[in-house]
Amino acid sequence: MKSKGLTATIIFEANSANYGESLGNVTALKKMTRGDGYQYTYISRQALRYNIVQQLGEPEADLSAEGSGDKKVIQFSKSASIKDYPEIDFFGYMKTEKGNNSNIRSAKVRLSNAISQEPFAGDTDFLTNMGLASRIRQTTGDNSIKNSLANSEIHSSYYCYTITADLDQIGIDINDGTELENDEKSRRVSVLLDTIAYLYRDIRGRREDLKPLFIIGGVYDIKNPLFENIVRVEKNAIKVSPIVKSLTPELEKETFVGYVEDYFENNSEIEEKLKAQPVIQVIEGLKAKVADYYEGN
Repeated sequence: MKSKGLTATIIFEANSANYGESLGNVTALKKMTRGDGYQYTYISRQALRYNIVQQLGEPEADLSAEGSGDKKVIQFSKSASIKDYPEIDFFGYMKTEKGNNSNIRSAKVRLSNAISQEPFAGDTDFLTNMGLASRIRQTTGDNSIKNSLANSEIHSSYYCYTITADLDQIGIDINDGTELENDEKSRRVSVLLDTIAYLYRDIRGRREDLKPLFIIGGVYDIKNPLFENIVRVEKNAIKVSPIVKSLTPELEKETFVGYVEDYFENNSEIEEKLKAQPVIQVIEGLKAKVADYYEGN
């Protein structure tokens, strides 16, 4: 099968969508510091993977706990096969057994962290359980019960992440000799793209919408995440010039660009210079390219 890769870089907008460890009564967002001295929040690739697996609508792979005592490791069951579970077909597995070598299959679909496009300014949300505390005081008559206090970091921003898929390796596991039919490979990638089109994340009583506001990608002879370091948002505008300069004539023919109309300040520039279309048309275009690839092999 000819080597082909699917890649897409996506911009979405979200609010406080991934927390790390708490420091005292302050819950901290996951953050990184860039060379400009600013901190940027991010949603980890593991968090994105979790939400994608949850929303694929496919069976989740069986798990087992291997080892003894406190050293038990949760992993995929030895009997779990990519034949039955797209989850491990896409994101790989490691199966270990005492006294034997590990069976490892690397991820064939890879995700980057979703990194904020606007710096974190240290905003926090002051939280109390006033409603419940008042209720129990009224119910019990015990006025010594105090409110619990906490602080939570908050950040609303555009986020950018990239997904890549090795199309020629989907549905193939050399560890057990499995190879799926091309129709099933195509179906699985199509379901993955549909999931990304309407991805969301449940966190702290909120449902954050992670569906693309801007997307650029295609199916290429190279498997590089072509747009990962190029797509940026600045002052509510997609930076179009770096994207245009990165598109060779060959890449331009295979590249789809989609956006939500009237969302970004440079709406006309996106449409004119990148020939952008509605996001859902890009998703359908990518699905058609994937289907053509598998039908031709």
